[in-house]
Amino acid sequence: MDHVSATRARPGFALLLAAVALAGPLAPAAAAEASPGTEAGVALAAADRRTGSAWLPYWGDTEAAYQDALEHADQLRTVSPFWYEATADTVKGQDGAGDEGVIDGLHRAGIRVVPTVTEKPGPAEMAGVIHDPRRRAAHIDALLETAGSRAYDGMELDYESMTLTNDPAARARVRTGFNLLTRDLCARLHARGKECVVTVLAQTGGSGEAYDYRQLGKVADTVRIMGYDLHWAGGAAGPLSSKDWYEQFLRHATATIPRNKIEVGFPGYGWDWTKGSTNRAGHLTWKEAEALRRRTGSGYHFDDASGTPHFTYRKDGTEHDVWYQDAHGVAEQLPLLKKYGVRGTGLWALGFEDPEVWSVFRGQ
Repeated sequence: MDHVSATRARPGFALLLAAVALAGPLAPAAAAEASPGTEAGVALAAADRRTGSAWLPYWGDTEAAYQDALEHADQLRTVSPFWYEATADTVKGQDGAGDEGVIDGLHRAGIRVVPTVTEKPGPAEMAGVIHDPRRRAAHIDALLETAGSRAYDGMELDYESMTLTNDPAARARVRTGFNLLTRDLCARLHARGKECVVTVLAQTGGSGEAYDYRQLGKVADTVRIMGYDLHWAGGAAGPLSSKDWYEQFLRHATATIPRNKIEVGFPGYGWDWTKGSTNRAGHLTWKEAEALRRRTGSGYHFDDASGTPHFTYRKDGTEHDVWYQDAHGVAEQLPLLKKYGVRGTGLWALGFEDPEVWSVFRGQ
């Protein structure tokens, strides 16, 4: 799901809520502080040979998510803790943000730490901020202060709230403003030896038009494409992703962004739709979906066309339709990346996934 969608899927959050990075040209801050011959320097240098990344959520069982990352450290180049939210001129830390034990532990395992920053302002307010040179500079200063507050190896912008508009003029204004923001921010991060990562919606059928793929591919080290929420919590039931959809957005992405900068995020979750209801679907991790399927005695069904599992069950006389993703589905969809020369894969999110998915990623 898109990350704005995911956060809304959790009680008490205003936004609606899922990754593997290719080696970039920059040395991380932590590696710069450690000489190449040290244990830390060797471990972090090894990360450059990996092609995996994943987001670490700040809600739920964060310790299990952290241990998940450590268990699969040999496959992960980058972990992005979902730790920060930006307003017009400040950056607020979520619960547990900046945990130095997590940062140090990931570094010891040879994993780069590139925290995620989401944004609170909507399209009109955000466009006003990033088109005004003074306000844009203040916004960037706040981001850089956060990037320098710990031994981070870079920063990821996952700005989705600003895209939530059906007005083409508003989207265009966000698009040109975001180009200015990322141009300036990435240059200043690079000057500090830090990576600049941008996460975007998949561009198909008008979706994701608030992002300028070509320009972002020039200034960012990694462009993460969220390969999920083809069907989302607020719409009709159906697969979160599909082989045809991957084909569409990969064809476009590889024509506009250097392939070695592209990373496609796979979902480790699903949605539980109540048939006949106008309520939003409920969010389920893979583990929760499988537990529900077994508990309700539902059969496992696999949709060959999309490459995703699904099942139905009844509760209180009402039928539910659950679509999610597992290792079988990822194995069906992953060859599309190889077809387009993309090696970077990602996971939304640590602690959500089918454990077998790591073997699938390893065999890419």
